[in-house]
Amino acid sequence: MTIVQLEYFLAVANCGNFSIAAEQCFVTQPSLSMQIKNLEEELGVILLDRTRKPVVPTEAGIVVLENVRETLKAYNYIKESVSSLKGEISGVLRLGVIPTIAPYLLHRFVPAFVKKYDKVDLQIKEMITPDIMKALEMDRLDAAIIAGGTCTGTVSEEELFDDKFYAYVSPMNKLYVRTTVRVEDIDEDKLMLLSDGHCLRDQILELCQTRRDSHCNTLFESGSLDTLMRLVDNTDSVTIIPEMAAMHIPEDRKMQLKPFAKGATSRKIAVVVRRTYVKYSLVEVLKKEILKCIGSL
Repeated sequence: MTIVQLEYFLAVANCGNFSIAAEQCFVTQPSLSMQIKNLEEELGVILLDRTRKPVVPTEAGIVVLENVRETLKAYNYIKESVSSLKGEISGVLRLGVIPTIAPYLLHRFVPAFVKKYDKVDLQIKEMITPDIMKALEMDRLDAAIIAGGTCTGTVSEEELFDDKFYAYVSPMNKLYVRTTVRVEDIDEDKLMLLSDGHCLRDQILELCQTRRDSHCNTLFESGSLDTLMRLVDNTDSVTIIPEMAAMHIPEDRKMQLKPFAKGATSRKIAVVVRRTYVKYSLVEVLKKEILKCIGSL
């Protein structure tokens, strides 16, 4: 039994597919299949039900899988501990970032991060929150940057900073003349929202919870904040955006930004990891660089 065999078995269990697992492990499918077959022969049990699509662990495979996860965690922790003793920050860090954060934050800290930690292979994927949660659970991500309070109990979350909400109002909307707005002032028939799956949509609905049971004839839904803002510019509508997006609005449209008059009108930006993660030093320097770039603003 080898670490490689355990890693290959875990990869197939996570992916449900031999071909995809082989790609993730950077080996050919026959090589991966042979290693898993050798592991099964050594243990004397069938670990994977290959007749199912996707492939799933057998009853024996489920039992072995629980131990494999703990074994690989301990193995990776040894490497992590030795690197820390040597003062090295190195390895692969697979990072997920939600779409309402990625365009406004990544360019601020990633260049400095990769220059400072040139031995870290930083792999970033832009994903919506439900997909991030699934990827963390299946060990396809090491960490993620999301809106706080939107994850499940299978991960650990650490808040980094507050991100205030602003109303972004069309010059043709009656709220344009206001210096501040109240949530209850927004006509829901004029409110543009992100599409389902975006946690910011849920947070906006929560912000408007005093009226969420009423009929809402939303004019448009999109997966992009920039798209929503462009539509607001050319209609008499309103959308709600976070501060990190507001910072990128050109000066000639700053008048369309309206702070909220009162209430809890912000979101928390957080780093989340699996409860069993071991890349402590990598995640710590990630948080450090993010907070440094935010502090400079």
